[in-house]
Amino acid sequence: MDSLIKFVQDELVEKKAFPEFGPGDTITVYYEIREGNKTRTQFFKGVVIQRRGSGATETFTIRKISNDVGVERIFPINMPTIQKIEVNKRGKVRRSRIFYFRNLRGKKARIKERRVKKA
Repeated sequence: MDSLIKFVQDELVEKKAFPEFGPGDTITVYYEIREGNKTRTQFFKGVVIQRRGSGATETFTIRKISNDVGVERIFPINMPTIQKIEVNKRGKVRRSRIFYFRNLRGKKARIKERRVKKA
């Protein structure tokens, strides 16, 4: 049964090409919002706290600070309303889920930038 579900997800679910990103990276997600019969594009820029799941059920969580309040949003990677994802900064973290980031404020909430090797 599991192999049948995996086969259907791999074959029928439309996959978009997004850049590689992981925990600690600062990204901007552009997604479409429908209000009545109008659509508009909104963006959410923040630090990736975690990626979880695999295949069609993979999700990622982004955290940002808005008016001194922490806001987190969970996006499914295959959400049809996601238009594009931009990686603004690559972060250097030692864990795959950085929930400790929620408790940090001010300068302690900085994440070191990871050097990217040029080919």
